[in-house]
Amino acid sequence: MDPTSVFCDNPDCPARGQLGQGNIKVHSHKEQRYVCRCCNKTFAASKGTPFYRLHKDRSLLVIVVTLLTHGCPPQAIVAAFGLDERTVADWQHKAGAHCQAVHQHHLDTNKVELQHVQADELYAKRQGGRCWMAMAMAVPCRLWLGGVVSPVRNLQLIQRLVNMVRLAWRPGKALLICVDGLSSYVTAFWHAFREKVLTGRRGRPRFGLPEGLWLAQVIKSYSGRCLKEVCRRVVWGSAEEVEGQLKKTNTGKQINTAYIERLNATFRAALATLVRRGRALARQEGTLEKGMYLVGCVYNFCKEHRSLRLKQEQGKKWQERTPAMAAGWADHVWSVQELLSFRPPLLLHG
Repeated sequence: MDPTSVFCDNPDCPARGQLGQGNIKVHSHKEQRYVCRCCNKTFAASKGTPFYRLHKDRSLLVIVVTLLTHGCPPQAIVAAFGLDERTVADWQHKAGAHCQAVHQHHLDTNKVELQHVQADELYAKRQGGRCWMAMAMAVPCRLWLGGVVSPVRNLQLIQRLVNMVRLAWRPGKALLICVDGLSSYVTAFWHAFREKVLTGRRGRPRFGLPEGLWLAQVIKSYSGRCLKEVCRRVVWGSAEEVEGQLKKTNTGKQINTAYIERLNATFRAALATLVRRGRALARQEGTLEKGMYLVGCVYNFCKEHRSLRLKQEQGKKWQERTPAMAAGWADHVWSVQELLSFRPPLLLHG
């Protein structure tokens, strides 16, 4: 037990959410509890994590969550471990909510050097119809930036996703955005990134885009199920500027959405409810959203990406890295247990 890495979550405590203040002491090693000297309240070491008030062994929860993030259907987990299906669903929901808080904490506190962003949407079958999931990623570091879920694919869905990208972007930094032919992307990115152009004249100022922001689209035409034509066009900026940014980030020689489409395939393989011809249907949008954040955080923090490894002069030939390491969010490969044990400050949900 390390009191320096724990904070008090009591809303009435003057030291709430503060690390390294010396106010946290070990209250009981046996019961795994801490005490805050400022408010004299005790709390469990697992508070704010999916392990809080867990009546099963921790290792079982870690195993179940690991299987869920590798595409194992909940019905198979129930049959293998003799658990109730409601227990598996509850664990998935708690782990997904925890991962969503962890992801939001890092997204708010550690800005990412985006440089090149790709966004796309995919559909998932659920009981009663379809459900759309829109996601975005920072291509140079392969970081999953987040996603949103909606029963319909409309401007509101895309706008929520674009707002996530806007919050992760550092103003003043060059950014290339590549999307498919959905017209809502152009409108959503315009509303999210536009700025007032002040000229000193009277009247309402006009809106303009910041310098160094480019938007490109890949428009595909189909004849039945066969791809007929691929049209690449630049919406904001020039073709030379877009090609220069692609060359600078080493993310292709022409406008593409290949990276986000490959990430979509990763999610379909890792989340049972996204399998095209499977029977593990999601009943509610919340189930799909929590599963998405669970898979996304495991992808960011726990899975090594071959294209991100660095060559070393001493020791092992390659240093394996995760997208979180490449983005500066982590300094080592996290385990699933480490991810579930991380307590995001002031974002407790347990």
